[in-house]
Amino acid sequence: MTEAVVATSPAQANRGTIFVEDAVLTEVHEFPGQQFVLRLMAPKCARDATAGSFVHVRCDDALPMRRPLSIMRASGEEGWIEILFKIVGEGLRSLGKRKPGESVSLLGPIGKGFEPHAERPRTLLIGGGVGIPPLIFLAEHLRRAASDWHPMVLMGSELPFPFNSARSVLPIDWLPNDIDSTLVLLENWKIPARLASLCGFAGCFAGLVTDLARNYLEAQSTPQLAQTEIFSCGPTPMLQAVAALATEFKLPCQVSLEEYMACAVGACAGCTVLVQTDEGPAMKRVCVDGPVFDAATVFPPEN
Repeated sequence: MTEAVVATSPAQANRGTIFVEDAVLTEVHEFPGQQFVLRLMAPKCARDATAGSFVHVRCDDALPMRRPLSIMRASGEEGWIEILFKIVGEGLRSLGKRKPGESVSLLGPIGKGFEPHAERPRTLLIGGGVGIPPLIFLAEHLRRAASDWHPMVLMGSELPFPFNSARSVLPIDWLPNDIDSTLVLLENWKIPARLASLCGFAGCFAGLVTDLARNYLEAQSTPQLAQTEIFSCGPTPMLQAVAALATEFKLPCQVSLEEYMACAVGACAGCTVLVQTDEGPAMKRVCVDGPVFDAATVFPPEN
């Protein structure tokens, strides 16, 4: 059964259409570090999902609180979405035990997603940990778009990466040849990507993903930087570092924030963050005013 949650007030109007949907779980993939990727048949959500939007998931009928999870991939034509999560608490532990064929209640798609700009086709995507999913979604969107996009994807993790990796054969001239680990999916899409970790994983850059991003930006020419825009999702300290990089290199940057959400539809205001607007400082709800914001409005440059 599917029903629309209709926006009926000015506070709700900015979120668009959100559906309550009884999705059918079709695939469960477990990765090291108690990380899972689930594919769910959710036609209404899949049709309207965008890179950066998320779903609010009922993990178990015995647990009243839903959990917000980013959408990693979606097919409006086939009616499915994919979500990635790491077990943190009993709710996600229960979700990781669900089996194909079971029904999972979703509320979504929710939130304002990434908005790439055609005048800056050199897109730098920086993801950390469970902040990786919306950037995979964005990379796939850019791959399918008609415009001449040139994405570079950089991902960091201190757990084993929650996907199958491979040695990339796509040329990158700004790194040593032995730093060649990439995501199989991105390699198949012909999108260059590299992985960073402090854990010594084979083929990965030994450092923070923001250090890897600096190496990339320093290798770009002035005309190339003039065509570059940064998109990022991950833990707050990483996003702060990404915002600082964007300021240093004078680049526009969009960040997807990770905040705890109770209702996820803007009613409880429990996920508000301080944002600098043209009218002055304001408290914005991450769930419906975001989760994507201009990095400079959330992490203003230090004077």
